This record gives sequence, structure tokens and C-alpha cells, in this order.
Amino acid sequence: MVELEEAVMEIIVNAGQSRSLCFEALQAARKGELDRAKSLLQEADGYARQAHHMQTKLIEQDAGEARQPMTLIMVHAQDHLMTSLLARELSEEIIHLYSRA
Repeated sequence: MVELEEAVMEIIVNAGQSRSLCFEALQAARKGELDRAKSLLQEADGYARQAHHMQTKLIEQDAGEARQPMTLIMVHAQDHLMTSLLARELSEEIIHLYSRA
């Protein structure tokens, strides 16, 4: 069974790293470094997968007998994950626009 505090921190850290890499990718694209930008997005995907994997573990536990309490820190972790996923999607679209210029 995954401890809630450990899971929440893993989601926050990995989602935050993913989001940071997305914005780094945007900066690279702005400089015309499109290959680097795409590489940074791929790296961001790895961190997002780790965060999502932990989220999935929590959901599986919650669906079973190990009900998870809804805490402010859990909501915060979910917010980090969703924000990073949105940043990833938008970054890809913006980088695509840079590549067309």
C-alpha cells in the first residue's frame, strides 16, 4: 500500500519537473532550437508518466478497501499534475507553430 504523504510528494515533484521542462522547451523553440525543444518535451513526458503512475496507484487503492482521505495537499498535488499536463499539450502546439515560422 502506498503511503499518502509519499504519493502526494511524488506527484508534486514529478509534475513540477515536467512543467518546468515544458517551459524550458518553449524557450528553446523561441530561440529556434526546435530539436532541443522536442527533446525537452520527451523528457517532460517521462516525469509526467511517473506522476500519473502514482496517481493511478492512489486511484486503485481508493477504489478498493484502502480509501484515501481527501486532503488539501492531495488537491494541491492533483492541481500540479493537471497544470503540468495542460502545459505539455499547449507547449507542443506552440512549438509546432514556431516550427512553421
